[in-house]
Amino acid sequence: MRCAYRMTQREWGTPMGSGWTRMFVRYRWVVVALWVLLIASTLPLAAQVTKHLTSGGFEAPHSSVQWATTALNQIHARNAPPTLLLQNMPPALAEGLGARLHIGSSAFYAMGPNTTLFVPPPQLLLLQSRQLRHLVTQHHGSTTVVSQSAVGNVVTHDASTTLLQSGVIVIPVLVVLLLLVFGSVSAVTLPLIIALCGTELVLACVSIISRYIALSVYLTDIVSFLALGVGVDYALFISTRYRQNLDAGLSIEESIVDAMRHAGRSVFYSGLAVALAVAALMFGNDAYWRGLALGGAIALFAILLATHTLLPAVLGLYGRQVNWGRIRRPDFRFWKSLSHWVTRHPVWAMIISLSILLPFVALAPQVRMSTPANLATMLPRSSVLRQAIAKQQTLEGAGSIAPIAIAVRLPTPLTHDASWSTVSGLDRHLQLLPDVAAVSSPSALPGSSRNLALAMRHPSRVPAALRLGLENFVSFHNPHLVVLYVIAKTGPNDARTGLLVNRIDSHLAGWLPPGSFAAAGGLVPVLHSFNQTTQQKLPLIIGAALAVALIVLTIATRSVLQALLGVALNALVALATTGFMVFVSHHQLLGFTRQPLDSSITPLIFVLLFGLSMDYEVILLHRIQEYWHGNRSLNDAVEHGVATTGSMITGAGMIMVVVFLALLISPLQIMKTFGIGLSFAVLADTWIVRSLLVPSVTTIFKGASFWPGRRVGQHSLPSSLP
Repeated sequence: MRCAYRMTQREWGTPMGSGWTRMFVRYRWVVVALWVLLIASTLPLAAQVTKHLTSGGFEAPHSSVQWATTALNQIHARNAPPTLLLQNMPPALAEGLGARLHIGSSAFYAMGPNTTLFVPPPQLLLLQSRQLRHLVTQHHGSTTVVSQSAVGNVVTHDASTTLLQSGVIVIPVLVVLLLLVFGSVSAVTLPLIIALCGTELVLACVSIISRYIALSVYLTDIVSFLALGVGVDYALFISTRYRQNLDAGLSIEESIVDAMRHAGRSVFYSGLAVALAVAALMFGNDAYWRGLALGGAIALFAILLATHTLLPAVLGLYGRQVNWGRIRRPDFRFWKSLSHWVTRHPVWAMIISLSILLPFVALAPQVRMSTPANLATMLPRSSVLRQAIAKQQTLEGAGSIAPIAIAVRLPTPLTHDASWSTVSGLDRHLQLLPDVAAVSSPSALPGSSRNLALAMRHPSRVPAALRLGLENFVSFHNPHLVVLYVIAKTGPNDARTGLLVNRIDSHLAGWLPPGSFAAAGGLVPVLHSFNQTTQQKLPLIIGAALAVALIVLTIATRSVLQALLGVALNALVALATTGFMVFVSHHQLLGFTRQPLDSSITPLIFVLLFGLSMDYEVILLHRIQEYWHGNRSLNDAVEHGVATTGSMITGAGMIMVVVFLALLISPLQIMKTFGIGLSFAVLADTWIVRSLLVPSVTTIFKGASFWPGRRVGQHSLPSSLP
């Protein structure tokens, strides 16, 4: 059967137009060759994508915490002997090696049969620590410095390896799913080609940009799986329409042009919606969110470039061989039966849908978001490094692993006695604060204020011990700068530590003379500020994503009411997803630990949800509109729309779910949060919202569903979707 409508100039097509599509088809070998050249030339860049990525970027630009953290870089503190994790080193052997260096056995703590924690005693020399590490290496052991920096290195490594490990798992499963959806061995390769080419291109772009802009180490996993998921989905929508056109008797070229004109249009607006929704993260106002916004937008544009240039060329090469290797697929009569039931019982369909989602929605207000300042809590509980840091906290105090640095710029240099009196006064004020365990200050060094001022004036004449001590707190090149270190009684993740940071910042101006500037810096204040800023900006980020969804849905469906309903249902899924993540975290399921959701990933889940849901919403509504404008009753249009798109929408959704669930193999809870959050969101969106809620609501509203659009004749509105 040929197409039921005649193509006219009134039809909306892909923004590139049919002329461009015909050119890509006719010069398909040139297009493919150019893409091969592009991929080959950028592959070395993609392979080095993690080289310049950072685990930082959480400071808001021009903020006091950024100033303080930058000021710390001017202080060249002399390293004290570090706490060490000795692996492949039984405790008895470690104590024996320590005895050779006159280190008492009380400095060694058993962490397991072959693992020992070494906590250096106060008077230990740095030379002794180096000698101990050398002896451990000689006895086939290994040493790891127990610090937040070491944890950051582990997080960076785990985030990098997750991409490769999960890819090994997800590709075979994707092939099986695609076979079920396409029913053709040849057709399965189409989405894989587009997704892999788009993913490689975006990784190369990220690699280039990371040389000039600070980008997060998590970006590679996030944009790779985003590009893989949407690339497969978009290629699925377009190639399905192409195969339907071939079955309807169109020529190869006309089948491709028609597929790009209609399915390509839907893909373009969907990709644009996702890109703009992700771009809303720019409102986070720091390098971390800007990096995610930029990387996510690039991922979508790379996939759109591949689907609108490479895919038409590859379809032209495949021709009718796209159906080679057909396999028997399951009979999807389920969707016809379900759609018939929904249109006959829309109220019951709504009740069932809401009864599934609302219990999770009720949990949403319990959500707590916070990026941990104790980075070790990002690692699994089984991590020896995490256990070592917990032991260090037990021995030295909960706040010892992340001191709060107080950077002070004085109006008079430290070469004046009065400046040292100011430092001593600040030291006393800090020690009197609640929740302060200790303060490390240069005023505690031996010598009077006069002697310390003389030392700053003539550093070359200062005794070596005093000079080394001063270098932990001051810069001889900037005598106006001094840093004090506050150790809290509570751990870095404790809310009381955050309150202590606020209390210090609020009192500093009153404790210092006019013309001074001071602020808290370091890991704890940076992440405390990041968490506060993210919570403040989250309504703006979500509001921008909702506005994008509303505008794109209005343009795509020509219906304000459907756009409003779409946004409302997206918000419902977002709340249910939040509640589900609270449930999983509270009950410690799927490898989660009971702690707040990471504020560095949760907003991204929301904006991606609003963007990705555009795919399925536009596909379903366009198909319903097609039948309705074809002079069917609205109930029949809804029934046929769900019946003909249900298997494709849920199939595409399951592909997304498989891609995102692969992140559960990561040992990092932040990546698990991203994977499980988006997986639940896609499942709820495809199986509940698009299969039950949208058709039931449309049936209840009847003709008003597409207000203010009007019903037109069969030949006026194209079938816009596969």
